[in-house]
Amino acid sequence: MAESALNTPRPNYTLGTVLTAMVTPFKDNGEVDYEATAKLANKLVDDGCDGLVVTGTTGETSTLTDEENLAMFAAVRDAVGDRAKIIAGTGTNDTRHSISLSKRAEALGGIDGLLLVTPYYNKPSQAGVKAHFEAIASATDLPVMLYDIPGRAGIPIEPETIIELSKHQNIVALKDAKADYQSTTTVLGATDLDVYSGDDGLTLPLMAAGAVGVVSVTAHIAAAQYRVLVDAMLAGDLATARAAHFALDPIQRAVMNHIQGAVSAKYILHWQGVLPNTVVRLPLVAPSEAELDSIRTDLREGGWEL
Repeated sequence: MAESALNTPRPNYTLGTVLTAMVTPFKDNGEVDYEATAKLANKLVDDGCDGLVVTGTTGETSTLTDEENLAMFAAVRDAVGDRAKIIAGTGTNDTRHSISLSKRAEALGGIDGLLLVTPYYNKPSQAGVKAHFEAIASATDLPVMLYDIPGRAGIPIEPETIIELSKHQNIVALKDAKADYQSTTTVLGATDLDVYSGDDGLTLPLMAAGAVGVVSVTAHIAAAQYRVLVDAMLAGDLATARAAHFALDPIQRAVMNHIQGAVSAKYILHWQGVLPNTVVRLPLVAPSEAELDSIRTDLREGGWEL
């Protein structure tokens, strides 16, 4: 069953089906490491990703300058070419700033879409959220993926707001990190949006309701396994997908349950020899030895030799 699912042609979704929310590698001195970025991007595509989200939450976008963001977009584009979709994280809590960064990303060429997070900190009304997204989506011709993550943004994008936004010709997708199955069901039943699980562990249940894939942090180290899960679900092979779901569980816990995902992903990638260091920018800091031990324990449960 697994082989037949993997050999089934995948639908041509606008922004792919297995996307990694990439970390931003830094040099020892804290500068962005574009060479390591290119190496990582190629590894992820080789491992099964057909989309890469660049400088989203896991990419520490809030600590990057606009010039660093744009250079990251270009570095990933140049590394992988047309082998994967490139989705640029250009959303902020400042609508004018987001429009400017989105236009500059489009002008680079070779960018396939924009990731726009809920405007955080300001706590706008739903009318304000809708106006924010519509203004940015209307400023370029690039497809837009909305990013609903109330745990970080402070507010949700309510289902009714998403349904209204889905009528905009450039808004084509939703990264759903709300962990509210009823809300997701409402959106899936009322729109044609390509919905992606924004919670690694909820990929299977969200796809059972009609989501098309995942935007994952754990895919940094398990892209091939997510490829199996997602392709099996798209092919209707629940048994294969369920087996992949359970096999991924300890790996997902290792990456997502103990410390901030960018930090854990960088440590594991460093252990693998993919990244030259584990540098993050403040306010993120290095984990404790106890936290690292918990990560190693989960990885061993997932079959890793450390």
